[in-house]
Amino acid sequence: MINRPKYVDKIMAYVDLPFVKILTGVRRCGKSTILKMIIEKLKTERNIPEERILSYRFDSMLYEDMTAKDMYKDISGKLSSDSKTYIFLDEVQEIDGWERVVNSLASDYDVDIFVTGSNSRMMSSEISTYLTGRYVSFRIYTLSFEEYLDFTSSYRKLENPKTELQRYIRLGGFPATHTQYIPDDEIYTIVKDIYNSTIFSDIVKRNQVRKVDQLERIVKFTFNNVGNSFSAKSISDYLKAEKRKIDNETVYSYLEKLEKAYILHRCSRFDIQGKELLKTQEKFYLADTAFRYSVLGYNSDTVASSLENVVYLELCRRGYTVNVGKLGTGEIDFIATRQNEKIYVQVTQEINSDKTEKREYERLLEIRDNYPKYVLTANDFAGGNYEGIKTMHIADFLLNNDL
Repeated sequence: MINRPKYVDKIMAYVDLPFVKILTGVRRCGKSTILKMIIEKLKTERNIPEERILSYRFDSMLYEDMTAKDMYKDISGKLSSDSKTYIFLDEVQEIDGWERVVNSLASDYDVDIFVTGSNSRMMSSEISTYLTGRYVSFRIYTLSFEEYLDFTSSYRKLENPKTELQRYIRLGGFPATHTQYIPDDEIYTIVKDIYNSTIFSDIVKRNQVRKVDQLERIVKFTFNNVGNSFSAKSISDYLKAEKRKIDNETVYSYLEKLEKAYILHRCSRFDIQGKELLKTQEKFYLADTAFRYSVLGYNSDTVASSLENVVYLELCRRGYTVNVGKLGTGEIDFIATRQNEKIYVQVTQEINSDKTEKREYERLLEIRDNYPKYVLTANDFAGGNYEGIKTMHIADFLLNNDL
């Protein structure tokens, strides 16, 4: 196992505190491995014996017919009678009513509970009902660019970061695809399998979706329009042009299901002048850029929007709340806020003309506050300042942990 300290250290800080630790994220982003790392730390750093650690993986067929009552009985029967037991419940959403079980265990016994799930039902009103004030959540993402370099350096010599970024954009950051050398086409096969299992298990099966072809066409539209503003009506019109009638509410329902399975991230627009969140023309980004290329095939014309996708995910990893900025008739790619901090970010594949330069910098110069502003580009010459706006290569930004 290659360590992921940014997650492990953050979660370890809550060990023995009276909160259920909930890890969520897209399938195969590394949640199960992070649980194993925490178990190992408990054993080696806190000297917790094996018999006080219980671990379950509920997507195993072993628990296929388990009920919530069975779950409670099984776990409670194995708890230590004289000291704290550490309970790890992986893919717990597979058990209907797991929230009541976890709440009962946390109330009735001396336990510390860690759970993972691949669907945002994990953070539903059911949890709010049973675990109000008693849980802390951690969003797990696929590998950051920095983690990708760490993983791949274990089996090959790295090239310079700017070259490695091109590969990262194409192949994404699912941990299983970067622990050893795997040919590109096989990486896409693995990611396509992750996509298919997520669509089937977390969307089609769980929601009893009958018109799977409609869902797949909406997926194709959103994957093709990463980083573009669009509405449910845009998708409805697109499907009507293909002689597939669908109403706006159904489109919204499908988009919501893709979000809940963590395949899509919704990025709302914020009116900078009006200082309000807008409810229309959101953008959507993928949980990992490899989803796009494994499903639709690689196309060099999509690199610009994939770069934007990578920057969006990195801002989320760093704990920012991210919105698209509306400024008059123009747009700022990202407004990222974190407590009292705020940064503005423009992302462009290259600045190769006065027109491009004017477009990227003028919008930021119109914002009359003193928060940091960045233009990120994949140009080799990237670097320096333009009237107070910092210009950086995207690779440098992704590797700079001080931002």
